[in-house]
Amino acid sequence: MALPPFLASIVEWLRAGYPEGVPEQDYVPLFALLARRLSDEEVSQIADTLIEEGDLPVTRIDIAVLVSRVTNNMPSPEDVDRVRRQLEAGGWDTKQYDL
Repeated sequence: MALPPFLASIVEWLRAGYPEGVPEQDYVPLFALLARRLSDEEVSQIADTLIEEGDLPVTRIDIAVLVSRVTNNMPSPEDVDRVRRQLEAGGWDTKQYDL
């Protein structure tokens, strides 16, 4: 299923920020940042796309667990800052999205 244009643009920004794919230690803070501005359904759609296209070497079940961790235990501020810097290095204006 094709993503709406807004979500597709987020996937492209993520790929710019993580040209080699998202490393395991960044999954939780990345999805925590996304969850600040997107619905759970939108975060799931982005995760599904990244999984299907090989950008995340995990399963949908893994992502569901990660999203659950995000909603129950936020990642450390250091982890969030690390992901924010990575995305900014790829050209993502995190301030525009209040991340």
